[in-house]
Amino acid sequence: MVSANKIEILRIAETVAQEKMIETEIVLSALEEAIVKAAKNNYGEENEVVAEINQENGDILISRKMLVVEDVKNKFLEIELKDAKKINVAAQIGDELLDPLPPMDFGRIAAQSAKQVITSKVREAERERQYNEYKDRVGEVVNGIVKRAEFGNIVLDLGKAEGVIRKDQIIPRENLRNGDRVKAYIYDVRSELKGPQIFLSRSHPQFMAKLFTQEVPEIYDGIISIKSVARDPGSRAKIAVSTDDNSIDPVGACVGMRGSRVQAVVNELQGEKIDIIKWSENVANLAIASLSPAEVLKVVLDEDQNKIEVVVSEEHLSLAIGRRGQNVKLATELTSWEIDILTEDEESSKRQEDFTSKSKLFVDSLDVDETLAQLLVSEGFGAVEEILDTDKSELLAIEGFEEEIVEELIERSKRFIEEKDIKDNQKLKEFNVSKDLLEFNFLTKTMLVTLAENNIKTLEDFAGLTTDDLIGYYEDRHDKNSKVKGMLEEYNVTKDEGDELIMEARKIWLN
Repeated sequence: MVSANKIEILRIAETVAQEKMIETEIVLSALEEAIVKAAKNNYGEENEVVAEINQENGDILISRKMLVVEDVKNKFLEIELKDAKKINVAAQIGDELLDPLPPMDFGRIAAQSAKQVITSKVREAERERQYNEYKDRVGEVVNGIVKRAEFGNIVLDLGKAEGVIRKDQIIPRENLRNGDRVKAYIYDVRSELKGPQIFLSRSHPQFMAKLFTQEVPEIYDGIISIKSVARDPGSRAKIAVSTDDNSIDPVGACVGMRGSRVQAVVNELQGEKIDIIKWSENVANLAIASLSPAEVLKVVLDEDQNKIEVVVSEEHLSLAIGRRGQNVKLATELTSWEIDILTEDEESSKRQEDFTSKSKLFVDSLDVDETLAQLLVSEGFGAVEEILDTDKSELLAIEGFEEEIVEELIERSKRFIEEKDIKDNQKLKEFNVSKDLLEFNFLTKTMLVTLAENNIKTLEDFAGLTTDDLIGYYEDRHDKNSKVKGMLEEYNVTKDEGDELIMEARKIWLN
């Protein structure tokens, strides 16, 4: 007959397994470990005790594992063949034998004590279950209830697990209280010593994208696609959408009847203003749309630098830039192009300054008159090196450039480059630029001189720079598009090239 204790053990295992949503076998395994521990206390730690619980009737079998040997040296772990055959007639030398131990009084192991013993293993199994359940859910939006606040971070009860919204992932000025039901975006799940960490966000750009997916059936069904998202959490956001179905207006579908769809997203994002833009593969058109409500007069693309120069009227300058540069910043994120805002007067002045400086460069470098220098600039030349890199036939094709003039230009360009190389070598020596930086083949001598003039004289100095230090960056100033010049900006280094230069320098320096 099955005893009450045996029934209780099975009931405990099933109850705990249901509560923690793990397999009953895991709980029984933990109980077996608890029984082994108790048995060792009773029979001696020297024994290798094995416990097994029958999952059907709760019977508990306790044995000690013995190795069958000819000559016993450890009586706790070894047994002679003749004694082994009394337990199992088929026993052979080298076999492992389970020698049943006398029954123990498990009545004193109360249900609560058993729960305490298995807590550690059950918790470990529960953590593994949570990790396996959520690790493939990165990118999803989940619902949760605010459970508590810890050092500015918010802990959400997700039902089967807990997730944390770090302070920097909360929408600014958002006041979440215990018991509030909120949505959040899973952006990372990690398995750590203290258990699975589910990191949530309400400020992530993709959180807004997922909310639109929930509110707009056409996005959910794949008829409309979200191409790009940019957010200033709690303040303003831009989202670019497109569709291959000419009968559907992607912007109108996202706005919804009387703005119902976009308003639902706005409400979830604490009143964040959202600009919905129709995506265009034409970068110029996309830039114009992304700077809305400002009206753009002119767009100039620099594909080498991945930059867009946008010209607006004086009246629309503040609109284009936005409060604290917000509008142009979001447009830059949305298009993935650096956007420079200029007024008509600024654009005209910049063009004139650029033309004048390049013309002066040729006058000073090649000792030519201003007219010829201006003609070179008009034809797209911006540096002496470009003359040598251009085929002679292309130079002869320029109106007014005869054979004699072209040959003289090439000769003077060669002479200038040679003299410049000598001067650069002298400067590098004067600046005492280190050998490791001189041998960094990704930089020209002229670049090295410029860096030395900015007190970058070793490979370590260069490896410590950022890409912004090389190519320049925009300072976030109210109603101003203030550019901080980069050390190598005049050499037209792109962001990708800057990233590569810094990474290569760090690899060499670290090795």
